[in-house]
Amino acid sequence: MSDEDYMKQALQLARRGLGKTSPNPMVGAVIVKDNRVIGKGYHHRFGGKHAEVDAIENAGEDVGGATMYVTLEPCCHHGKTPPCVDAIIQNNIGEVIIGTLDPYPDMRGKSAKILNSHGIKTRVGVLEEECRCLNEAYLKYMASGLPFITVKFAQTLDGRIATSTGSSRWISSPASQRLAHKLRAQHDAVMVGIGTVITDNPQLTVRLVRGRNPTRIVLDSRLRIPLDARVLMNQEEAPTIIATTSGADGEKLPALRKMGIEVLTVPEDEQGFIDLPHLLEALGKKGISLILVEGGAETITSLLRLNLADRLVVIVAPKLMGRGIEAVGELKVTDVNQTLKLSFSRTYRVGEDLVIEAKLNPR
Repeated sequence: MSDEDYMKQALQLARRGLGKTSPNPMVGAVIVKDNRVIGKGYHHRFGGKHAEVDAIENAGEDVGGATMYVTLEPCCHHGKTPPCVDAIIQNNIGEVIIGTLDPYPDMRGKSAKILNSHGIKTRVGVLEEECRCLNEAYLKYMASGLPFITVKFAQTLDGRIATSTGSSRWISSPASQRLAHKLRAQHDAVMVGIGTVITDNPQLTVRLVRGRNPTRIVLDSRLRIPLDARVLMNQEEAPTIIATTSGADGEKLPALRKMGIEVLTVPEDEQGFIDLPHLLEALGKKGISLILVEGGAETITSLLRLNLADRLVVIVAPKLMGRGIEAVGELKVTDVNQTLKLSFSRTYRVGEDLVIEAKLNPR
């Protein structure tokens, strides 16, 4: 087998950590000796052992002189676990092949230099693009401090997310609703606007699949949220952050805080709404690196217009509605050349629906 084949195995292992390692990256490792895979490992969860140590501990024999394939540069600093480079050196690994370097400030190639200085041959760049793509959210977070934003919505074939009266349940199929819950479990937080809370009264928890509940974020510039909203319930299982402004209804603050709700006050934009760039910066400082945005149309449109979204997941139901609420509103496009450019990354069927995943390319 080739280096690429072994790195593909490491990538498959790394993906098992999806939704469990954030804000740390997903990492997989494979140990090969005499053309045989003798150890496999991956980063199971945030705070848990890293992929390299997991692979060493899972090895069926002595790893001395073996080659380790790892999707991301091994850590060389003390965090929640000891440095992985120490484990590699102590166990006499003979060669380390790395998919891509880690942009973390204490890393950036430092580990590769340490390993080489100890006589451990180290190479970087095998399936580098695939390894970077796996951790695109982590790479953005490390580079900018901002969370990676996925915008998800279900629409009819003619682009409507609700009727003109606001009816939207259910546009998509039961299978697509399970997909939505799976996406929630893969993100640190799920974000909606106050209009969605008032109209749909969602729980925004993970119920249709197994997985952790994300932090629930509500954009509510004037604190219009009803105190009996379901998104305010069960704070022990799914915490809620309400993002608001200084112009909000101050009378609700004591009641919300008594319920255990975190109220985050951020600056207003020119229209008096929440300044989204400031909000995302504040959420990033809280360690939130992956956000799933589920609506409504105003929130989706604002994020797209400000070039703050990174990925789209659009569920297209085989239905026509005619007049209704559009998924995406005014983007201030007056010329075709001003349109938001997308790169389709994946299309597939879920139940009766078509799912389109796309990355957004900044204008």
